[in-house]
Amino acid sequence: MFAIEQLPHPASPGDDWVVLVRGPEGLTVVRAVRPLESSERWIGFYSGATAHGLDVPGMLAAIVTPLAEAAIPVFVASTSDADLVLVPQRREQQAVIALEEAGHQVESGDGQAGEPFWSQH
Repeated sequence: MFAIEQLPHPASPGDDWVVLVRGPEGLTVVRAVRPLESSERWIGFYSGATAHGLDVPGMLAAIVTPLAEAAIPVFVASTSDADLVLVPQRREQQAVIALEEAGHQVESGDGQAGEPFWSQH
């Protein structure tokens, strides 16, 4: 489970972050949900099992398009060879169905806290 926070520019994100993105509006932080935290929880789909270079078009679109068509909100963070797509936990089952219907194979992680689902196409 993940949490997404928006912090003002001078704020420190601490050291438990997974993703940091600094934009004109401030710092967006993605981190594992802390115990007893009441913020919205997000689950992750990670395309690391199908790593790709920056020159391969359409990899992220293949994941977010079926989610958009199912009206499921997403938060996306990408590395140079994989994508992490977060969806609200309450929409997890709908997201799995949408991805599988689009031809993706969705497998759960090993049960570790914050372990994302792995999605392959």
